[in-house]
Amino acid sequence: MTTYAELKYTKKQLTVYDQFNRDDWSLMINSGAVGSGKTVIDNDLFLRELLRIGKVAQSMNKKAQYILAGFSSKTIANNVLQEIMQAYPMLNIKFDVHGAFELFGVRVVQAYTGTIAGMASIRGMNAWGAYINEMSLANEQSFTEIRNRVRGFEGARIIGDTNPDVPTHWLKRKYIDKASDKSKGILYNHFTMDDNTFLPKKYIHDMKAQMSGMFYDRSVLGLWVAGEGLVYSDFDKQQNIISQVEYERRTNDKTLTYYAGVDWGFEHKGVIVVLADDDDGNTYLIQETTKQHQQIDYWIDVARAMQAKYGYNMPFYCDSARPEYVTRFQNEHFNAFNAYKTRLTGVEELAGLIKQHRFLVIKEALDKFLDELYQYTWDERTGEPIKLNDDVMDATRYARATRTWQLAHNNQVDLNEQTRILEQNNLIMGDDSVPWM
Repeated sequence: MTTYAELKYTKKQLTVYDQFNRDDWSLMINSGAVGSGKTVIDNDLFLRELLRIGKVAQSMNKKAQYILAGFSSKTIANNVLQEIMQAYPMLNIKFDVHGAFELFGVRVVQAYTGTIAGMASIRGMNAWGAYINEMSLANEQSFTEIRNRVRGFEGARIIGDTNPDVPTHWLKRKYIDKASDKSKGILYNHFTMDDNTFLPKKYIHDMKAQMSGMFYDRSVLGLWVAGEGLVYSDFDKQQNIISQVEYERRTNDKTLTYYAGVDWGFEHKGVIVVLADDDDGNTYLIQETTKQHQQIDYWIDVARAMQAKYGYNMPFYCDSARPEYVTRFQNEHFNAFNAYKTRLTGVEELAGLIKQHRFLVIKEALDKFLDELYQYTWDERTGEPIKLNDDVMDATRYARATRTWQLAHNNQVDLNEQTRILEQNNLIMGDDSVPWM
């Protein structure tokens, strides 16, 4: 048997590695925590599959095709291809005009599982196997289409990895929950963050410290759970609310960065919130304006007053659902562009800051914030916050999540380029969109 030391795998990864040679499965699902090592082992199994299939095809004097699938071209590139090329530079992968490539004598065709339209590249294909990255993000029809295509030879099989989702997710109900039935030919491996013994201890400690509830169960324990009760259950009035005087004392000698989140409304409430970041990693909600039945001219006046108070370059991260309003803000010379709207990512960002008491709201600045916060609850069916009375929650999330995205890109792109990149990477989505990974 191959040893753990020889391969430099974790014990969990080695267990999965040794399952490869078994002939009692046609579908392997490796699911679990963030950073647990499941994608690393799947990438290596993908290469082993191509080697195996290439030899079988050669012995049969046939040409084999294989499906490499992921939510989008970006996720496949980031999670699979770039990692493989960095780990094994000698492979020298070369792509054709369709994004396909040949490796070990097998033609690998990319397919995108976010929509059924992403399956166009494999229609009518007889695939000798498939690797599906981020299985839970796949459209179920796309997943079924891939399973129907994997029929090239008797030993054709599918491997894939995923982060957990709600326990009612189709992948959990129809496949993972049936893995115990040996006749189904399904292997399921569950990963926790602690399974990855190569992760820095500080990283694991920090991840555990900033997460709670559903986010902890999914990201650390790798469990398929839904949220319960309040979304921001760690919000503590004694710890997360401060007075204007206390805010001024805390930030007296600090450099502050100001930015705003905008949720357009008319029948439902319109909102602009202003957040401020200090040098110590704290975020303050310092102003909230919430009004119903107001036209765009009203919000221009509000934004202009904020701009005069906090700086003319202050960015406004806006709900993309009303593009004409965003354009109007830009025409009025506000530094405005579409917000990063993936809901769970933004909620997780805020929840982590709240738990660490690094998201602080100024008591005198609040209007509807607390009313909404204590009604902002999980939908156990979808695993997302319920879309009801959440306008201030949305505006706050847009501001914080987009600021994080902006910092991740080192502030190196201007307004128009930022908007173009967000659009290109499918990040300007409705609030029912999948998380960005």
